[in-house]
Formats: sequence, structure tokens, C-alpha cells
Amino acid sequence: MAHIFVLDDVLDAAVLTQRILTKKGHQVTIFTDEQEALQYAMENQVDLAILDINLKKTNGINVLEKLRRADPMIRVIMLTGYPTIETARQAMRLGAADYCVKPIDKSELEQKVSAALDNQPTHGTTHPQESSP
Repeated sequence: MAHIFVLDDVLDAAVLTQRILTKKGHQVTIFTDEQEALQYAMENQVDLAILDINLKKTNGINVLEKLRRADPMIRVIMLTGYPTIETARQAMRLGAADYCVKPIDKSELEQKVSAALDNQPTHGTTHPQESSP
């Protein structure tokens, strides 16, 4: 089970994402305010953040930058209803694991969350470090 937070300024979209991922056994916390989401991420161990790109006060790219500075290990998936190649490139360049287009497709979201988490051990899980030759 992973600890995931969802930031989307549209509450219904955040709740839908939460329902999908909770059914897969994840602990999901939702936010509609970016400051609250950032504060939460800085005070809690979070394995994956799902960020909407178009937010009320800022954009998900700015939130992504702040999250990566605070926790370089956090995995991030970006959501948008207005996809552009430039936004996708920028998100990936800043370390987003993936990019989903709204409306949310349940199977696609589950697959992308699973892939993002498979590439990142969950917080609290220890793995031996590789030794240098």
C-alpha cells in the first residue's frame, strides 16, 4: 500500500481519483489547495503525488518543482485536461514519472500509478545499496 496525495482544484476530480486508488489498497489524501498539499507533503512521508497542472493560484509545474526540492525521491504523476507537448516535456524534465490526460481513465490511471510506484520503493522500505566496484 502506498501513501498518495492528489492535488486538483476540482473536488469531484480529486474524489474520483481517490476512489479509484483507494480500491487498489492505497492510502489517498486529497487537496484542492496547493499550499495545504505542499505543507502536507513536507510533514508526511508520501510515496506518490498526483498533481493537476491547471490550479487556481498557481500551476502543477510550480508545485512539482517545490515537491522535488523538498523530497527528491517522491514520484509524481501530472494530470491535465489541456494537454500540450511543451507542458508534458516540462513536467518530465522536472522529474514527473508520467502524465495523464483528463477525463481520467480508470485503467490508465491504475497502470500509471502502478508503474510509478514500481520504479520507486515506498517510504519506509529499505533496499540494499549497490556497492561501487
